[in-house]
Amino acid sequence: MELRDQSMSVENTDKDLTLNEEAVTASNGNEETTVIDINDTDVSDTDETSEPSKHLSKEEIIAELDNISRKEGAEIARDEVTHLKQLFYAIRKVELAEEKKAFIERGNEESAFAPMPDSLEAKLHELLNTIKEKKAQYTAQIEAQRRENLEKKQAIIAELEKMAEDTDNVNRHYPRFRELSQEFKSLGEVPATDITDIWRSYQAAVERFYDQLKVNKDLRDYDFKKNLEQKQLLIDEAEKLVAEHDVITAFRRLQELHEKWREIGPVAKEIREEIWNKFKDASAAINKRYQAFFEERKARERENETAKTAICERIEALDFSSLKSHAAWEQMTREILAAQEDWKKLGFASKKVNNSLFARFRETCDRFFAKKAEYFKSIRDVHATNLEKKTALCERAEALKDSTDWKKTGDEFIALQKEWKSVGPVDKKHSDAIWHRFLEACDYFFDNRKKATSGVRKTEHANLKQKQEIIESLKAIGDDMEREEAIKRVRELMNQWQQVGHVPYKDKDKVYDTYRAIVNELYDKLDIKEVRAGMDKFANSINDISNDENKLYRERERLVRAFEQKRNELKTYENNLGFFNVKSKSGNSLLRDMERKVQRIKDELSSLEEKIKLIDSKL
Repeated sequence: MELRDQSMSVENTDKDLTLNEEAVTASNGNEETTVIDINDTDVSDTDETSEPSKHLSKEEIIAELDNISRKEGAEIARDEVTHLKQLFYAIRKVELAEEKKAFIERGNEESAFAPMPDSLEAKLHELLNTIKEKKAQYTAQIEAQRRENLEKKQAIIAELEKMAEDTDNVNRHYPRFRELSQEFKSLGEVPATDITDIWRSYQAAVERFYDQLKVNKDLRDYDFKKNLEQKQLLIDEAEKLVAEHDVITAFRRLQELHEKWREIGPVAKEIREEIWNKFKDASAAINKRYQAFFEERKARERENETAKTAICERIEALDFSSLKSHAAWEQMTREILAAQEDWKKLGFASKKVNNSLFARFRETCDRFFAKKAEYFKSIRDVHATNLEKKTALCERAEALKDSTDWKKTGDEFIALQKEWKSVGPVDKKHSDAIWHRFLEACDYFFDNRKKATSGVRKTEHANLKQKQEIIESLKAIGDDMEREEAIKRVRELMNQWQQVGHVPYKDKDKVYDTYRAIVNELYDKLDIKEVRAGMDKFANSINDISNDENKLYRERERLVRAFEQKRNELKTYENNLGFFNVKSKSGNSLLRDMERKVQRIKDELSSLEEKIKLIDSKL
C-alpha cells in the first residue's frame, strides 16, 4: 500500500512537471528552435551602424567565408558568419555612397543613379547558401542522433521496469541498475517533444526500483540526502533567476537547471513533493515573465505590422502616371522619402510578414524611382534636342550679325527671335550661356543698325516726347471732369497713343509701363470694369501656366494672330471712314456708329498688346 501511494505521488508530480515543461516548450518554440537564415540580405536585418573593418577588405571577408564554408556544420559559428556579412555590407554601403557621389559630381541627376553590379556580392550569396546548407545538414544529423538516443533510453527504461518487477531478486539487480542509470545519464539529448515524457518514464522506473529495493537503509538515505542537497542548490539558483533582469538569459539558464534536475536521483518520499513544488514555483515565475515578454513583443510587432501596412498602402495610392512636370515629380519624391523615414522609425514586424512587407514597400519605391528616372531621361532628351536647335539659331545669328542689309537682315533676326521663342527649354546649366550667345549676336547687329540709322532715332525720340505728353495729359484728367467726358478723353488719348510710332528701344518698356499704369488707374477710377476685369482674369490664368513655357508660347501666338486680325479690321474701318460724306442725319448716325466700332477695336488692340507684353514678361 505504501509503494502504491508513493507511485501515485510521483505520477502527480510528473504531471505537474509535464505541464510546466510543455508550457516552456510552447513559449520557446518560436524563439529558441528557430534557425536564423544567414543568407537573408535584407538591409533592414543587418546592423547598419557597424563600420567597415580596418583590417578586412571585401576580398578578405569572402576568403574568410570561403574557409568557413569548407568546415563541417558543427564547426560553423553563426555569430562569426553574421559578423562577416555585416562587415561586407558596411563596406558595400560606403562604396555605394562614393559611387553615387562620383556619379553626381559628373553632372548626373541624383535620382538617375543606379549602382553597378558587384561580383563579390554574388559570391557572398553563394557562400552563405553553402553555409546554410551545411548547417541544415548538421541539424538533420543532430535530430537523427536525438532519435537514436531516444530509442536507447526507451530500451533502458524497459529494462529498469523489468528489473523492478522482479521483487525477489531486486537486490541482485542493483549493480546493473547503477550501470543503466549511468548509461541513461551519459546518453545525449532526445527530440524536444519527447524530453518530458522520457524523463517522466525514467523517473517512474527509477522510483519504482528504489521502492522495491530492499537494500541497506543507510545507503538509500545517503543517496536521498545527496540528491536533496543538489536539488536544493538548483532551487536556490532558480529563485535567484526570478530577479534576473534579462528575461531571455533567465529562461535559458532555467532550461539548464531542468536538465540537471532530471539527472539527479530522487529524494525521500516524505519531502519529494515539497522539494519539487519549490522548484516548480520558481520555474513558473520565470516562465510567466518569459511568456509576458514575448506577448509584449508580439504586440509591438503587430503594431509595427499595422503601421508598415499603412505606409505601403499610403505610397501605393500615389499616382505616378499623372506627373508631368519637374515640380510635381519633386513633390512626389518628398512624399516617398517621408514614407521611407517613417518606415525607418518602426521596429520589426513578426517574422512571417516582416520580409514580405519590406519587399512590398521596396517594390513601390523602386517602381517610383524607375519611373522618375525614365521621365527625367526623356526630359533630358528633349532638352538636348532643344539645345541643338538653339545652337543652330546662334550659328545663323552669328553668321548674319555683320550684315549691313538692315531691312532684310533685321527681318531675318526678328524671324530668328520668333523661332527661338518657339523652341522649348534646355537644361539649366546651358540655358544662360546659350541665351547670352544668341542675345550677343542680336545686340551686335541691332547696335550697328542703330548707329547707321541715327536719323530714325531722332524720329523715335520725337515719338517718345509725344507719348510722354500723352501720359501727362492722362494724368491731368481729374475728378472735376464729368465721367462721360473723362472716359471720352481717355479714349481719345489712347487712340493718339496708338497713332504714335516707335520710341527708342531702351525706353519702350519704361514709357509703356508708365502709360499702362496711369490707364489702369483711370480704368479703376472711372469704373471701366469690363476691360479691367478681363485683364485681371487673364493675368491669373497666365500665372497658373507660368511654369510651362510651351503653353505660354502657344498663348502668345494665339494673341498675336488675334492682334493682326484686329489690326486688319481696323484698317478696313478706317479706309471706309474716308469715303463717308455726311449730308443727312442718318448718314451722321452711321458715321458715329462706325467711329465707335473703330474705338472699340483700338481698345481691343490695346488690351491684346498688354496681354502679349504680360506673357513676354514671363518668358
